[in-house]
Amino acid sequence: MNIVVCVKRVPDTAADKKLDPQDFTLDRESVDSIINPVDEYAVEEALRLKEQHGGEVAVLTMGPGGAEKNAVRKALALGADRGVLVSDERLHGSDAMATAHVLAKALGGMEFDLVLMGSESTDARTSLVPQALAQHLDLPGLTNAKKVEVDGSAITIHREEEGGYAVVASSLPAVVSVVKGINEPRYPSLKGIMRAKQKPVETMSADGAGVDFALVGLDGSKTEVLAAEPRPPKEKGTIFTDQGDGAAKLADFLQAQKFI
Repeated sequence: MNIVVCVKRVPDTAADKKLDPQDFTLDRESVDSIINPVDEYAVEEALRLKEQHGGEVAVLTMGPGGAEKNAVRKALALGADRGVLVSDERLHGSDAMATAHVLAKALGGMEFDLVLMGSESTDARTSLVPQALAQHLDLPGLTNAKKVEVDGSAITIHREEEGGYAVVASSLPAVVSVVKGINEPRYPSLKGIMRAKQKPVETMSADGAGVDFALVGLDGSKTEVLAAEPRPPKEKGTIFTDQGDGAAKLADFLQAQKFI
């Protein structure tokens, strides 16, 4: 089974993020970057499927050159076999739909039975790319998987829903997004880190992938940020002095804020 895991380089979750005042895109160079934490669950799930069924795990990402170190090499250290990086300055500012177009074009030149990815990225949280990618590839899209089972040429996922869960089945190939908690991602070993340095990573230009530049970048994206401003500083909380009526004051406050 050949599996491709789509991963993303994102700013450190705990970092103080800033926007570029010129185009309101995220300033990724001013903070430390990591592999998208939700994508680590997809990498782990791919490795487990490989251990069960054999095959290869490739990692695909789109981004600047630094994405190789912060995203691709991390996945290779965990156990993935090879990486592909689509890197081109003209892709800067691509939104979720544009990103899906680029990934689909890159996947068009790769052999795969299954595409895995995290359900969302911690820097955007749109959860749109998995469904859009499936549409671009004209493949079944199975989203928000909490459990994945592969049997021959069929795949089944369990998706948690309010009041229970749904079981969704499809033939392969397919695109599947997984949620946090589907598994427990492994830690890279020292041996894995050293081996990752020797594993192949192909860098592909947008031209090489066959990207339609009318559909990507700031100009080609379907969404546009018109304005942005810093979040106001956190206000001090309200303190109630309990003089025998503290419970009533607290209840009145909660009711005024429409919490109760």
